[in-house]
This record gives sequence, C-alpha cells and structure tokens, in this order.
Amino acid sequence: MSNPPAVSEYDTITNVIEHYLDGARAGKGAEMKPSFHEDATIFGYVGDDLFAGPIEKLVAWTDNNGAATGIYPRISSIDLIGTAATVRIEIENWYGHRFTDLFTLLKVDGDWKIMNKVFHLHPSEEKSS
Repeated sequence: MSNPPAVSEYDTITNVIEHYLDGARAGKGAEMKPSFHEDATIFGYVGDDLFAGPIEKLVAWTDNNGAATGIYPRISSIDLIGTAATVRIEIENWYGHRFTDLFTLLKVDGDWKIMNKVFHLHPSEEKSS
C-alpha cells in the first residue's frame, strides 16, 4: 500500500493554478505561461466553435482580451496520484462569463506543470423580463 501524497504537493499544485489565475487577472499571457508545459494544449467550445490547439492560443487570447480583474475562481477539486494530478476550477465573471476548467498536470523534472486545459464555457443565462 502506498503512502498518501504529502500536503505540500497539494499546496504546490494550488500555487501553479494561482499563478495561472494571476496571469488571467493581469491580462498577461506571459505571466500565466510558466504554469504550463511548453507542449501544453487547450480544448473547449466557444458557442459551436472548437477552440483547440497549443497553449499559445490561450496566451494570445489572454493578451488580446486584457485584464480580468473581476474573476471569481474556486478550485473545486484536486486529485493527485504520484506524479500526475487533475484540477477542476469553477470561474465566474471572466469577462462576464462562467467557465469550468479541467487541468491535467504532471510533475516534470521536479516541477508541476499544466499539460492540458479543457474548458466548458457555460451558456449565458437568459434574463427574465
């Protein structure tokens, strides 16, 4: 039977995610980029359009849209197995939208890196008259 992961590993993973969110708040892709592995990818739908490719697409999107100072993120789960982890984040008010982000992370050369981001953009809720 293997030992459970050290609490410090969860803290380190949380710090990687917070660094990503700091870049989002600042609207600077270069600030979030160190959270990602150089070969990381992103996938999700914006309406009917698939937003997919290298993580550079997210970096450019962040730079183009600017600061997201009003985001309200919460890590809802971290699942950690040895050198692999998954993280789920619920984010409200990212440019007025709600997102669920799902990340896979891998401990590479002693550092946790996001390998993949899959997101769900929640449909805007209709306002009642």
